[in-house]
Amino acid sequence: MPAPTNLFKKNLLAGTRQMGCWVGLANAYASEIAGTAGFDWLLIDGEHAPNDLRSISDQVAVLQASNSEVVVRLPKGDTDLIKQVLDAGVQSLLIPMVESAEQARALVRAVRYPPHGVRGVGYALARASQFAAIPDYLATADKEICLLVQVESKAGLDALDDILAVDGVDGVFIGPADLSVDLGFAPTADAPEIRAIVLDAIDRIAASGKAPGILTLDQGFIAECLAHKATFVAVGIDVLVLAGGLRDMAKKAQDAAEKA
Repeated sequence: MPAPTNLFKKNLLAGTRQMGCWVGLANAYASEIAGTAGFDWLLIDGEHAPNDLRSISDQVAVLQASNSEVVVRLPKGDTDLIKQVLDAGVQSLLIPMVESAEQARALVRAVRYPPHGVRGVGYALARASQFAAIPDYLATADKEICLLVQVESKAGLDALDDILAVDGVDGVFIGPADLSVDLGFAPTADAPEIRAIVLDAIDRIAASGKAPGILTLDQGFIAECLAHKATFVAVGIDVLVLAGGLRDMAKKAQDAAEKA
């Protein structure tokens, strides 16, 4: 019995577009709700949301019952953190602030078992192997791990071609806000110069045979990114949906009170 098939990775390799949403409320019940929305993938954010290993593990558990594939963004490319979330059953990782091929190669080693990597062999304790119920987990796990690296700085952009040449990197996500700020523009990333840079990067990623990814809330830019063959695209953030909905509701309530 092999490791579970990573449908997110399978679809990326097939070039099938995957539409997703950022999940930052750091709560299993909220993530379970997101899992009913119909997105192809959901990203549990461990970089800017108040998540830790236990909250990530709880969200992974509830989302296993949904039709949305799970991606986890860690705060950094730490080998120990990577080992822990992989053992928790995560098969797709997004690692921020990758700025060199050397970093990318280290990440590839971190998600693979020896002799091809340095992932610790403790799967018998872990959800990843269904607690030792998958006898062939060690032999089959590596090929089901999807490694996505995030390029979001001038240094990362300058090293993009070298990063794309690293075997084992499945996709590259362009972080438009950080990239915009690093290049001296506003964090909104809506400057024409930034959009042109992002679209050029998407073209280069797609041409390399790897999957390009992006997060943007702008419907027009979503369409542009898809036209440039972006494969995994996040179109919203649950925190902003909740905050915006509540503020709109409160404003309508106050307006109604003033008119009464």
